[in-house]
Amino acid sequence: MTIRTKLLAATLLAATAAPAFAEEVKIGVPSWTGAQAIAHVLGEVVTSRIGGEVEYVPGNNATIFQAMDQGEGDIDVHPDVWLPNQESFTKQYVDEAGTVSLSENPYQGNQGFCVSKDFAAANDITDIADLGRPDVAALMDSDGNGRGEMWIGAPGWASANVNEVKVRDYGLLDFIEPIRAEEAVKTARIKDSIAKGEGYAFYCYEPHAVWFMFDVVMLTEPDYDPAQYVMVQPSDDPDWYEKSMVASKDALKDVQIAWSNSLVDRSPAIAEFFQNFSLDAGDVSQLAFEISANGRDPAEVAAEWVEANSDRVDAMLGL
Repeated sequence: MTIRTKLLAATLLAATAAPAFAEEVKIGVPSWTGAQAIAHVLGEVVTSRIGGEVEYVPGNNATIFQAMDQGEGDIDVHPDVWLPNQESFTKQYVDEAGTVSLSENPYQGNQGFCVSKDFAAANDITDIADLGRPDVAALMDSDGNGRGEMWIGAPGWASANVNEVKVRDYGLLDFIEPIRAEEAVKTARIKDSIAKGEGYAFYCYEPHAVWFMFDVVMLTEPDYDPAQYVMVQPSDDPDWYEKSMVASKDALKDVQIAWSNSLVDRSPAIAEFFQNFSLDAGDVSQLAFEISANGRDPAEVAAEWVEANSDRVDAMLGL
């Protein structure tokens, strides 16, 4: 057989062995930077290593989980599910409906409230209760309404609901005004408050780029106590605020990805990759820092990470 004949035969064999259509996935992209980073790492592996097609779809937790439940391919994966924060969704769609799967390789997350180190040191602020001191609250009052502002999260975040209840149950409502806004607003306010030497408190969590961007400190809270942590989410009850009681620190979180079970039939190689996908908190902080602090394109940052961690990606792909 000539070389030309061998090449022709190999080409025909590859053509008959190739799938009739490319595997494809639509990746949900929540608003926080860590989720954006993970979404683009998932997408980069799908496109560069699996040869699939990817579309990124912005959405909040409720929208993404509902789409995964419907299984029609509108959104196939949530890149950053924090548990137990989003437990109302996983109970509904993973445990009860059985339409969504969770990966078994979580990284660990820690949540709390932060202020800048300089503000904390200058005013002896170490604990969440210190934000209820009138002198501290006055230093955090930028609009003159008599209460200091504290960012509790973005609209649509389950954690923002928890933090709203915490502000009440820590006895801070007379002194602190809980603010919901997009995370970019919070980041700009941190930078501005540090530059001006003003007080500012905000919901913070690890992993996150904020630890690389600013000198901040997480305040202490009462130790996690399940008896003091009864959270009802709006998706479970319209009277969630009245029926919730949260007066302790959050437990450490398990954070993982979730995907629609319909993906197993539509794009089995992608679903298998999702099952094996794994990052750690350091990975996520590094990715988020490049995106948030250095203003880089998430797709570019993800591509660099995948190239630099080829062996780890191979393991996720079962190679």
